[in-house]
Parts: sequence; C-alpha cells; structure tokens
Amino acid sequence: MSWTNELYRVYELACGVDYENSAPLLPLYHISKEVQIQVTVSEKGIFKNAEEVRDDEKDTIMPDTGKSQTGGSVNPYPLTEKLKVLAGDWNKYASGWINNTSFYDKYVLELARWKDSQFSHPAVEAIYRYIIQGSLYKDLISSGIIQPVEFNEKTGKAINQLGCSPDKIFIRFIVNYNDLYREARTWKDKSLYDSFIGFHQSNMDNAQVCYATGKILPVADIHPYGIVKTAAKAKIISANDKKGFTFRGRFKDKNEALSVSCDFSQKMHNALKWLIKKQGQHFGMLTLVTWASALQALPDETQNRNIEDEWEEEESYDSLPEYRAWLSRYLMGYKQKFQNNTKVMILGLDATSRDAGRLSISLYDELYGSDFLKNLEHWHNNSACLRFDQKREKNVVKSCSLYEIIRAACGTERNGKLECDDKLFRDSILKLLPCIMKRQQLPQNLIQALYHKASNPLS
Repeated sequence: MSWTNELYRVYELACGVDYENSAPLLPLYHISKEVQIQVTVSEKGIFKNAEEVRDDEKDTIMPDTGKSQTGGSVNPYPLTEKLKVLAGDWNKYASGWINNTSFYDKYVLELARWKDSQFSHPAVEAIYRYIIQGSLYKDLISSGIIQPVEFNEKTGKAINQLGCSPDKIFIRFIVNYNDLYREARTWKDKSLYDSFIGFHQSNMDNAQVCYATGKILPVADIHPYGIVKTAAKAKIISANDKKGFTFRGRFKDKNEALSVSCDFSQKMHNALKWLIKKQGQHFGMLTLVTWASALQALPDETQNRNIEDEWEEEESYDSLPEYRAWLSRYLMGYKQKFQNNTKVMILGLDATSRDAGRLSISLYDELYGSDFLKNLEHWHNNSACLRFDQKREKNVVKSCSLYEIIRAACGTERNGKLECDDKLFRDSILKLLPCIMKRQQLPQNLIQALYHKASNPLS
C-alpha cells in the first residue's frame, strides 16, 4: 500500500500548514463541517451574543471521535455540535419535533469528562458552564437568530429562517477570555486542538500491531469518511460483517484482516482530504489528485489551460517550433525544483454512489518527477496543432486537453455546447490518462469515434 505511505509522508511534511488557509491540513481527530451559528460566551460561561455565520466563513474545524450519530446510537461530537444536541431547552421550543434528552445528556457527560481530565482547556470549561444552564435555544431567540419551531401541516416539516431543518443547524463557540492575547475562536485555537488530541488518545486502549508501521499502537475501529464531496459517507478503508460478510470465514475479526493504527489512518486520510481540496479534479463520481512526494507544485496533466494562458499577450504564438521551445522553457521551471528522487503520484478515487458505499482506487501510479515532466512535454508536443482559438479569435498552435478530446469524440451538442454523460466521461478519463503518464497508444475506439464525428459534420 505505497499510496498510504506516501500520504502519511505528505502529512508529516505539511503538518505546519496555517489553519487560516482556505484549505487547511486538519489536525488529528478533527474534521471540517459547515456551521450556521456562532455563540459567544464569557470565560465564566455567561452568554454574550449569537450571530449567523457568513457563507464564506462556514467551514469549521471541530473535534471528532470518529463515532458520529448514526442510526439509533447517541455519539455527539465533542465540542461543536448541532442545536438539537446543545440546547437543554430544545424540547420546550421545538415541542413535537424530536426529543433531544438523550443527545443533550450524553453531550454534557462527555464534555464533563474532557473538562475533568488532565487535558482540560479553559474553552471547554467555559462552554460546559454555559451548556449546563440549558438556555441555548432561548438565547438564540432573544438574539433574533432563530424562532420557536413552526410546522408545515402539509409536509410535516419544520420551518425556520436559516434555510435548513432546525435539527441540522450546527453551533460553534467563541470564548471571551480575560487574557486578550488568547485565541477566542475555538475552531482556530491550536492549544484546543492539542487538548482534544491528548484527551482522545488517553482513552484509547485497543493496541495491537499496526500493519503500516509495524509498531504496537491503538488501532482504528472506524476510519474517516467525507474524503470527497461527491460521496460524503463513502470510505476507502472499512469492514462490515453485518452485510456482505466481508471477512468472516477467513479471519476472526476485522482487525486481523487489516490492522491500521489510529495515528496512521488519521494522518493518511487528512493528507488525502487536504490534497483533494487543494488540487483535486472531479469528473462526475471520479476524483483525480496528483502530487509530488516533496510537495512541489505540478502542472495540470489533464488540460492545456495552464500552458496556453501564459501566452495571452504573445503575438508570435502561431508556429509549432515556437510552441515547443516555449513548452520546454515552461516545464524547465518545474524540473529545477525537483530532486533526483522526487516521485509523482497519480491517484483516482471512484465512488459507488452519492449517499454511501465505498471509495475504490480506480487508478494509482507513481513515477519519477523527471519522467512525469518528459511524458507531459511529449503529450503536449505531439497533440499540438494549428487550431482556431475563440478567445483570441485567430488560429494558434495549441495542444489538446482531455476535456476537448472526450467531448469531441463522445459529446452530444446541446445549446451550442458539447456535453458528455458523466459515466462515459469518467471512463474515458481513466483510459486517456495512461496515454499522458506512460505514453500509451490512444484507445482505438476513441480514434474511431473522432473519425466518425469528423466524417459527419452535421452531427
């Protein structure tokens, strides 16, 4: 499983990434979710105010034990949570919608355990003091953020002004410390990250051999999901003996089939989420991500946009020799950054459905950085030709992107544009990528499709 080792290495190299960044590398045992409301409390747990979160600031880093609320189980998130979990007065203002007593009690119990542990944090103490007052829903009403739940008699659904069901509204906290130099935003507080990591690790006791590192470490029973947005619940690593009998008859339990430590699983998955958010490409249910083992920037291997956009002001961009000379100079900038042993990884993740299921590794390849750039240069040189550019309104020498090839071969014209079925597009991408990465021959069926389309202009 070299791809897991490479992702683990990415995390180790990039673990100091700024959390203010739009695509932060998540700390261990944390996830990112969209939050609708933020509540400010004092260090003593006194309510100050509440406000709706702006759309561009909703992404919130929050602690996660890996056991989110599923089915009938009650496993709240440790700090940032839904309104229906945090509001001790929920049943008063949302009567008839859902009884939250078990959720609220479990949240308070788990927060108290964190507060009373050796890894306690002032923010945890402040939030605990506020939550046990059981006045969150009333405080939100007094702030004008939300109203008591009303029901649509026809649909049986609750109505509120935030545009989502009231039991799906997430709340995050700001703590006004007496020390003004402390980070007040709990979702940005690195000391709070470390506090939860220490607390969570102190509760782990199922240590055995980790197949990835060879060390005796606490192993992961539940692996992270939410890797790609197209399939929010899909996982790469999972074992399910209740449906499908994944390992029964071969192993005693799922950890004999695959034993991966919590630390390794967290770092590997968080690195993959980070890379996908930063530089992943989505083709329907297929997600493609390419990275260098030393984290250098890479040119986009699927299209020509990055290369041709550099030529917008060039008047002489109209001959193949000039194009090839410029392409060589363009890629030389990348070559100079690579070390001799730098590897480039190409990983394709394919989801079975949008709701759940598994993420399959539909493509994985790795090659030296110099070979990656040579093959990329070979592709752009050999696919370049004199073509009409609508943006510049003239004929220019230009290479072909995979988008253009697939839409020309398999697309159907709709409203003046070529459109292609998502599944066909995804399958074609997987067939064409080796043509770039390994200089393989173009698939014959694709050539035939292009030939027939060119022979029948009316189509």
